[in-house]
Amino acid sequence: MTILVTRPSPAGETLVTALRARGQNAISAPLIRIQPGNELPLLTTKMAALSPGDTLFLLSKNAVYHANERLIQQNYLWSDKFCYYGIGQSTAQYFQALTGLPAGFMSGGETSEHLLTRPDLQTLTGRRILLLRGNGGREHLAQTLRERGADVNYCECYRREPVEYDGGECALRWQEQQVNTLVVTSGEMLQLLRQLIPPAHISWLFQCRIVVVSDRLAAIAHSLGWQHIIIARSADNEALLQALQ
Repeated sequence: MTILVTRPSPAGETLVTALRARGQNAISAPLIRIQPGNELPLLTTKMAALSPGDTLFLLSKNAVYHANERLIQQNYLWSDKFCYYGIGQSTAQYFQALTGLPAGFMSGGETSEHLLTRPDLQTLTGRRILLLRGNGGREHLAQTLRERGADVNYCECYRREPVEYDGGECALRWQEQQVNTLVVTSGEMLQLLRQLIPPAHISWLFQCRIVVVSDRLAAIAHSLGWQHIIIARSADNEALLQALQ
């Protein structure tokens, strides 16, 4: 039996390597690729408009990576006068490793919903917040922050692009490789995977067990047709490895 990992590079390949190292068959087929965001040239301008005590939300490791690369190119430093929050412990720790600055997070999950339960994020009247994110993200976080009184702005630090595959060829090849487990880490990729597989092979797709990274994604997977759904405790590879034991 084989595990199909659909998350983007390099995290997808890293997970496959770890699975193979412990004796599990695994293959990588990224459904999206990550590219620098269209608003990266505006990042320093958006950050310069903030005042001490204002806040940046780091929505993913990809956002942190591309933002940091841009700031390095422009010899611009992350300010220790701002407050930083990561969506999940892994993003917060990744930011701290790159910058040496602390970032708040909420343990127990890597979603906006978890972060929004922090006591220090309940009343935000007069706070300016910059969200570092990818293209096409959910509006739930920004909407909730505004409802709590914050002035919210965005910077698209990376963009997700679908990877083109021949769905019929993929379905046949994956069945020949005895794929019976799928790893999908976003709602966008769930939809792309469902759209990729032709009707003739859809029963095989839905017979596979699927590993997702939140209750929200589990609900989407169920609505699309999957029945055997496993929820990892977060989106980092360590949590996925644990879910795939």
